[in-house]
Amino acid sequence: MMASAWTVYCKELLDALRDRRTLLMVLLSSVAVGPLVLVLVSQLVSGIEKRAEARVVVVQGMQHAPSLANYLARQTYSVVQPPPDFERLLRDSKLAEPVLVVAADFEALLARGEVPVVELLSSAGNQRAVTGSRQVLRLLRGFNQEQATLRLAVRGISPVALEAMQIEERDLANPATRAAQLATMVPFFVLMAVLYGALNAALDTTAGERERGSLEPLLMNPAPKAALVLGKWGAVASVGMLIAVLSCLSFLPGQWLLRSETLAALFQFGLREALLFIALLLPLAGALAALLMAIAIRCKTFKEAQANATVVILGVSLLPLVTVFNQEGAAPWHLWVPALAQSTLMGRVLKGEALIAADVLTSVVVCVALAVVALVYVVRTLRSAALR
Repeated sequence: MMASAWTVYCKELLDALRDRRTLLMVLLSSVAVGPLVLVLVSQLVSGIEKRAEARVVVVQGMQHAPSLANYLARQTYSVVQPPPDFERLLRDSKLAEPVLVVAADFEALLARGEVPVVELLSSAGNQRAVTGSRQVLRLLRGFNQEQATLRLAVRGISPVALEAMQIEERDLANPATRAAQLATMVPFFVLMAVLYGALNAALDTTAGERERGSLEPLLMNPAPKAALVLGKWGAVASVGMLIAVLSCLSFLPGQWLLRSETLAALFQFGLREALLFIALLLPLAGALAALLMAIAIRCKTFKEAQANATVVILGVSLLPLVTVFNQEGAAPWHLWVPALAQSTLMGRVLKGEALIAADVLTSVVVCVALAVVALVYVVRTLRSAALR
């Protein structure tokens, strides 16, 4: 039986690797997309950092507020004039900075102790301007606090009298936990890479062979049906595991392309994390391969199998979101759900937490049980007359 399974395994694996065009598309879509998105995020963060380092405030009517101009100069910010049609440019997202509009009576009202009004213009559809408006708001609040302190000092009142308590913030998260917030995309991409890596091979070795008419001659061989299924499953699982390994390792050179120094310092995904990810994903690759084969074995065409497999694709892509929307933290039942368990454990790896053997064993047992049930179903289906 094992000899027959090995023969089928080699044949199916060779067929899967022979389809170079499909394999290339799987590699590009599953392995390259994650690092590519990481590089794009780093470019976005780098652009935000460059605008913050420029320390420029776009102000219209700054000549009416010399005190505000003096405060901005002391904060090492430079003031530039906006273009004439800045409102249209903000709406069209062609102006990256918010515009501060100062009224003509600003300094006069401020001297009389009244409250002048300034407008900070941005657009909700212009994310760059919205991001820059937070920085300008902090500057304006600092100016307000300075003016309030000066007014109290003139009247002989200590500014401390307005503060009933002193508040100090302390972040309990370690650097690894803060870095994990930026690396939350990695578990999702590697999970999807494993799924899509096994998807085409699983559908082709079942529904694809049935549509081409090559499955019936294979079943006429004296080899046990369990050996045939075991060999096919081994080939599909091997392809999924190969994609899992390549996907995890692809993030290592992907970090060399990060353009943001802050993101590069926080994003800590080294060889240790990659190896732990691979160890967690291998049982899931085997379970997904068996599950996809069980779904596709009842389908008469490859297209029908693709349509039925969307349920698995949707489940694997949505289950990790449970950890995002669950604000109460990971629950014990998360470890009993395939894909969700791997996502939870990979999140612990990114945070630098130690993996508990019982938790890892739980996820492995569930994957093994799912694979066994799915493979038994495939064997029974091959033995039934419904296939013919």
